[in-house]
Amino acid sequence: MTTTETAKAHGMDGSLVAPDWPPLTLDELRPLFAQFPALGEPVRILTVSPRPFSAAGVVETSAGRVFVKRQSLEVRDREGLCEEHRFMTYLREHGAPVPRVMVSEAGESAIERGAWIYEIHETPAGVDLYEEAISWTPFQSAAHAYSAGRLLAQLHLAAQGFAAPLRKPQPLVASFTIFAAVDPAAELASYLAVRPALANHQAVRDCAARALEILAPFHAWLLPLLPTLAPLWTHNDLHASNLFWSDAGSEARATTAIDFGLADRTNAVHDIAHAIERNIVEWLVLVNDPAHPDDVPVHLDHLEALLDGYESLRPLSAEEAEALLPMAALCHVEFALTEADYFLGALHSEEKAKLAYDDYLVGHALWQHSVAGRGLLAALSRRARAHVQFKGSKE
Repeated sequence: MTTTETAKAHGMDGSLVAPDWPPLTLDELRPLFAQFPALGEPVRILTVSPRPFSAAGVVETSAGRVFVKRQSLEVRDREGLCEEHRFMTYLREHGAPVPRVMVSEAGESAIERGAWIYEIHETPAGVDLYEEAISWTPFQSAAHAYSAGRLLAQLHLAAQGFAAPLRKPQPLVASFTIFAAVDPAAELASYLAVRPALANHQAVRDCAARALEILAPFHAWLLPLLPTLAPLWTHNDLHASNLFWSDAGSEARATTAIDFGLADRTNAVHDIAHAIERNIVEWLVLVNDPAHPDDVPVHLDHLEALLDGYESLRPLSAEEAEALLPMAALCHVEFALTEADYFLGALHSEEKAKLAYDDYLVGHALWQHSVAGRGLLAALSRRARAHVQFKGSKE
């Protein structure tokens, strides 16, 4: 068990590093829990989350256990956090396996105290099997990939009808606006203009323009398919570590989805592409050895299982299956930019920001043209052709 004295966070290269944000303490939690008398008093901090963008952990109270997360107000204000909470509540009300967000005696789910904002969630039933796993590391088995895909489809079915608009500009939101436009360069300029930490940074602007140039063929491919992609609020970070599991075995089922911080109004294909990007391609290998992009492992058996699980509940249309090919190459762009915004605006770390806007943004774009990248594209193409053939057989 990790303690506050030995807390480590996931580093950008996959290593464990000192956390950017101080771990939670009982002293700071006592006045917070005073606003939630039904939850009891905090007794002990049981776990310290290794996630790098906040301070969080499971807290034992006199009435049970809950999950507490603290973020800087430079990252989330009350309205920004309530955007997530309204989505989670809607999903729960429509049958999706999502933790309950706790509400204070005054009816608030996002609590500001000083420079921080707090939220408290119920602890999901099941096993936090991938607690120490970092994004861009693979599933432990194809069965896990299948179950994760099936749960993602559950989220998409439950999200239908949630009519909230796009989230306001803020760090660490995986939006889809730049390549949703006919003119990505103009939309990129708009994206940067409302994010001063990015707009005033020449290297960010240069790398973003380069990424758009590299990815232009994928946008041209996606553009005629965009009208077929219905807007939908989506998770945008469905890595195995953001799921709870039925048990610790290789056949375990995904039981609950957590961490909706990156959620926004995008579309189902965008969310599936993010799930592929998070779980199927081992990007950390590229970070540590950028000279050999063809050596980056791509877990095509897990890809097939993930998509099979998804389509067992929500079959893709032929147009969605086709759109998934270019979307898999494009979906990382706004996540890389929003990470850079966080590193520059909240952490004031040029070193970490460069990893986001250069290594991730440009490096992942270049990788799409590598042998390994083309292999992923070929696998998605085979599935898309099968959808077209199935559609033709029904007509």
